[in-house]
Amino acid sequence: MDLDPRSSIADLRTRLDGARSFLDLDGLGTELETLKEQAADPDLWNDQDRARSVTRRLARVEGTIDRVGGLEQALDDAETLYEMIREEGEDPSEITDELERIDSELGTLELESLFFGEYDDSDAIISINAGAGGVDAQDWAEILMRGYLRFADQQGFTARVEEFHEGDQAGIKSVNISVKGDLAYGTFLSEKGVHRLVRISPFDAQSRRHTAFAGVDVIPEVGEAEEIEITPDDLRIDTFRSSGAGGQHVNTTDSAVRITHLPTGVVVACQAERSQIQNRARAMEMLKSRLAQVVREEREAQLAEIRGETHEAAWGRQIRSYTMQPFQLVKDLRSGMEIGNIQAVLDGDFMPLVEAYLHWRRAESGDAG
Repeated sequence: MDLDPRSSIADLRTRLDGARSFLDLDGLGTELETLKEQAADPDLWNDQDRARSVTRRLARVEGTIDRVGGLEQALDDAETLYEMIREEGEDPSEITDELERIDSELGTLELESLFFGEYDDSDAIISINAGAGGVDAQDWAEILMRGYLRFADQQGFTARVEEFHEGDQAGIKSVNISVKGDLAYGTFLSEKGVHRLVRISPFDAQSRRHTAFAGVDVIPEVGEAEEIEITPDDLRIDTFRSSGAGGQHVNTTDSAVRITHLPTGVVVACQAERSQIQNRARAMEMLKSRLAQVVREEREAQLAEIRGETHEAAWGRQIRSYTMQPFQLVKDLRSGMEIGNIQAVLDGDFMPLVEAYLHWRRAESGDAG
């Protein structure tokens, strides 16, 4: 921050105006009135999922509007205080602490303004699948799973392993994780794509360097506005015993449920609940979210064809490399973000990569704010 209070205040105002514009405060004000009307509906809690969605969104919109108003008032007060200090010939550095506080709070607001996607505020379903690389890839998939679970916990999300398939010798073949919380999908969207690991393989007796891949898919939990109708005749429902390697994360009875949507071939499974009925209900929720994603992707493909776009699809494209030997480096190939402390990232410190991705996404959207 500029050492001159006047310049600092001017800079903070410019940043606040930028965040205010990108957040669309007028649009949020209109949305707030609608949300208040919905929250006041006595029948709202007849649908608890919708009620939680409405109340969570209401709290977020109210908080954003209040934060912007509070920052505007704080800057007005700081400017008034600065003029008083200057006129009386006192040391203007007295307001430095207040300007630093405003700067910190504005930084939080600017980060929030990066979550502008239609589904960013939704809960998320994360799927991790071991790719090329044999047992190293299965071990790599488990390392990512552990890192994401730690990251979710650090960010205050509620994460749960829904389905789990252990690897042949080590690691996992695949896992589905549900993540619930404010901006869960927007936060984890940065992880969608192929992740590449280069290291000395612990499974190679000759200690050679190996490359392994894991694919990560992230979809938003479907909401009421995008409810998907499913015909029972289109479903094949199987029950099975879970792998059991998930420890406390998964159920180990015969109550696990797998549902196949025959027209599309979409398959979901759940083994986290204690009863077959609960697992079936949760699997149906996941199926609706995946089918909604199929619809969205088909719509986006049609629009891309109309626009004549030839960009490669996100799934199957390497988005990030993690190198352990001969040097340590995590590099995101979209944002260009590089981090030397690979262990910190794998221990759950993904936020710098997430923020860099969000800035890159805004720039790619054609509005750098």
